[in-house]
Amino acid sequence: MTTITIASRYIGPPDSGNGGYCAGVIAEAIGEPVRVRLAQPVPIGTAMEVAKNATGGWDVHAYLAQGRTLIATASPHQPSAEVPSAPAWIEARGVSQHFSGFAQHGFPTCFVCGPLRAEGDGLRIFPGSVPGTAVFAAPWQPDESLAGADGRVRPEFIWAALDCPGYFATCSPAVALLGEFSVRIDHRPHSSESCVVTAWPIATHGRKHTAGSALFDADGRCSAVGVATWIELKK
Repeated sequence: MTTITIASRYIGPPDSGNGGYCAGVIAEAIGEPVRVRLAQPVPIGTAMEVAKNATGGWDVHAYLAQGRTLIATASPHQPSAEVPSAPAWIEARGVSQHFSGFAQHGFPTCFVCGPLRAEGDGLRIFPGSVPGTAVFAAPWQPDESLAGADGRVRPEFIWAALDCPGYFATCSPAVALLGEFSVRIDHRPHSSESCVVTAWPIATHGRKHTAGSALFDADGRCSAVGVATWIELKK
């Protein structure tokens, strides 16, 4: 069993963790390729137990006011998706200036896409629509605080970076929460590298939206791919 705790820096909604970041922390605690399913909003500053279950997967529990609570589950999985071509960094920068979250944002302090987060604190990934395509894109230069000892961006932050863009490519402006997420990391870029994050819709079934996302490094290589399921909340 492993214990993890989500610090207050990594919020999505004001009172719970960013889904992508939390899923990445869970995946790193497990140490295997997994798909993470979030059963509850992930609590902030609360120790959570990650343990193997009887079905060959993992359960994540926390002790909350109501007692021992299942927060998430994980199962072995390697995501696969057909990744559209990424725009050049300068084009991604241009479309990001039209990020819809600048005008209206449900969670403006989100660690990943919150416009109220300062440089070096939040990731400040602001995806905009690429004209003539279904792709959304944003530039991203990871802060040095996101790097491991090797100078490359730590995996949990790659999971985070691939999270919110999928929402804007599929669900926005409806209110939706991350349900499931899996990420395959082929290459971790260095901090301060000029990267591009993309996202695109894959499928929609009622209130359930499937999105793909990808991270491209400064050389234009696809470094990581994510597949997410977003659940649109009932009105």
